[in-house]
Amino acid sequence: MELIDGNQIAAALIAELKAEVAALPGRKPCITLVRVGDDPASVSYVRKKEKTAAEIGLTSRIILPPVTISQTELFALLDELNADPTVDGILVQSPLPRHIDEVAVFRRVAPEKDVDGFNTINLGKVAQEDETGFVACTPAGIMELLARSGVDLKGKHVVVLGRSLIVGKPVALLALQKKAGANGTVTICHSATANLPAITRQADVLIAAIGRAEFVTADMVKPGAVVIDVGINRVADATKKTGHRLTGDVKFDEVAPHCSKITPVPGGVGPMTVAMLMKNTVKARRLRA
Repeated sequence: MELIDGNQIAAALIAELKAEVAALPGRKPCITLVRVGDDPASVSYVRKKEKTAAEIGLTSRIILPPVTISQTELFALLDELNADPTVDGILVQSPLPRHIDEVAVFRRVAPEKDVDGFNTINLGKVAQEDETGFVACTPAGIMELLARSGVDLKGKHVVVLGRSLIVGKPVALLALQKKAGANGTVTICHSATANLPAITRQADVLIAAIGRAEFVTADMVKPGAVVIDVGINRVADATKKTGHRLTGDVKFDEVAPHCSKITPVPGGVGPMTVAMLMKNTVKARRLRA
């Protein structure tokens, strides 16, 4: 069993981006991070993104509207950023307060600045295999992890657990693409799938993005499969100082011995998401040059 080290792969990617940014003429790529409210996970994610941007040599701006901001006011702010020639990439940190329509916000970000990859145009470009678009960061990070770990999906059965807009749907589209590293045969499973374990056991590559702690158990995995665990779940643990521990959607200790390769949580997919966001921002700067 080989552990796919997301920290190590992300560090290699960050080093490549750092060299690329240093060689760019003119102003450095600029990402603007919009965080509404003080959700603890969001605070920590935005801090990490800011730190990584600084490490690569990107300019980052943080905008912190109050949790009471109306959808109209948030749209006005995004329109301002869309029109600002010094901003290359815009990311609105999810989740947003309940009174704001998240999908409408994703659509409001200009496609050419949508480094998060959730605008309708960019999702459509993934389906059309148009390389000028931006791929959502977590799915893009998964494909990068697989490629850099020597996993070619050609002819493989890829089973995706979860159908979210953020991971499940886009990663299924990427695995299907007619290009090097992809060409997989893809099955998407979800909460209404009948006889789920029988399908997941067919997977050569299993991508778990269902948002349920330790949902995937050993009896659901084919011996020798590659398992990518996208889940980040907090579960109560009295032995920890914080009172909880982070776990994925896969019961790691039980599943790992059966796999050829597996990602840990934390330290697997997570670091890649941030690295791909930076890669998209550098791409946005190049496309606007």
